[in-house]
Amino acid sequence: MHKTRSCGCKGSRSCYTCENEFNIIKTNNLNIQNGKYIYCYKCNKAWPGWNVEDNPHENHEGEPIEYPGIYIDPDFLTEEEEQGLIEALDSMPWDLSQSGRRKQNFGPKCNFKKRKISLGNFNGFPINTKFVQDKFRSIDMLNDYEVIEQCSLEYAPEKGAHIDPHIDDCWIWGERIITVNLLADSVLTMTYNDKPNRYNLDCVKSYPSVLTERGKISTDNSNYHVKWLQEGEIYPIVRIPMPKRSLLVIYGAARKETYHSRSATISNDSKINVKKCDILKCKFKTC
Repeated sequence: MHKTRSCGCKGSRSCYTCENEFNIIKTNNLNIQNGKYIYCYKCNKAWPGWNVEDNPHENHEGEPIEYPGIYIDPDFLTEEEEQGLIEALDSMPWDLSQSGRRKQNFGPKCNFKKRKISLGNFNGFPINTKFVQDKFRSIDMLNDYEVIEQCSLEYAPEKGAHIDPHIDDCWIWGERIITVNLLADSVLTMTYNDKPNRYNLDCVKSYPSVLTERGKISTDNSNYHVKWLQEGEIYPIVRIPMPKRSLLVIYGAARKETYHSRSATISNDSKINVKKCDILKCKFKTC
């Protein structure tokens, strides 16, 4: 689909507006035959189910699976902090993005194919959102975290806003990907990455891991090695709940071996994610 679209979508990306205008049929490629699980941040395991209410913590049923690489603080922001952050974001311009989203981007310009970086028009993060970055220091696994990019993404249900399965690039964005979820509960869907030659995943083995599998600061300077499915192995879909005002950190296997995506929602509330990416200092200095 190469027609110019006023909604902001390009190529294979689409939203309700252009799907209706150009008769685009959006297919669902999720394969649930290998099982579907919902992650419980209270016991740090994934349990059979699709929605949180399918298998609540107080009455878990079935056999859980381990799912490392996820940290959730369900009450990271207070209601007052959430409201202050929303007002701060809405005081700045929003840009149209793809798949029905609006966005605000603060950070350097990156060419992932050529592995080059430049400041472009970036001259710093908004001062009225600084308190969120400062609050990261209260989380043990983030006490040395340095933000290289801050991106606000708005998901409006009436537009069918969503984001397709992807991995955040592993050349410049670091090991920890952070999302602060605002206004309404949401869910991130994790599926196996079957394209090892994308997202600069070959860079992962070239820098030491920041965190251990259990989310502790690593002290042995070891490197992470991406593991691929062997013949006969299966990988289920795992859904990660993101309560409003929560903090989600994706690291390790969940960061590097699985796609994350967000489906179009039927909620009446717009959702805003403030997404931040860790910096790989060694890579940044050599560019």
